Amino acid sequence: MAESDWDTVTVLRKKGPSAAQAKSKQVMFPEGQDLGEINVDVGAAGQNKQHFITKNTAKLDRETEELHHDRVSLEVGKVIQQGRQSKGLTQKDLATVSAHFQMRKINEKPQVIADYESGRAIPNNQVMGKIERAIGLKLRGKDIGKPLETGPKGK
Repeated sequence: MAESDWDTVTVLRKKGPSAAQAKSKQVMFPEGQDLGEINVDVGAAGQNKQHFITKNTAKLDRETEELHHDRVSLEVGKVIQQGRQSKGLTQKDLATVSAHFQMRKINEKPQVIADYESGRAIPNNQVMGKIERAIGLKLRGKDIGKPLETGPKGK
């Protein structure tokens, strides 16, 4: 410990130019060496141009308005509603149906059932399968509304 000198300072690296120096056309280091010109492209810095409208903006807006997700058809919604009502269930009962109804649990929120019945939901095959098994009616394919065939799965 006696060998360390607390009064000496060792600089490991030089400090880069400040923001003001970087914006200037020439950067001079303290030794007086001229390193030449540095071009700094500041673009729209310091200006309020983030909302600058280009020619392609209108074209992009037209394209994004045409894109949308497919929704559940109203026919499927009516089949769900009729199947649910024929079993004497509310939307909440169907969403959280339990063993005393002798059906499998759907474990979805009641709002999911409401969205499917009204045609606002984006179809999800897992949810559609759960609802099919709970109400016993087909919701997918060409036989929508027909009774679900409950046979053993063949492997």
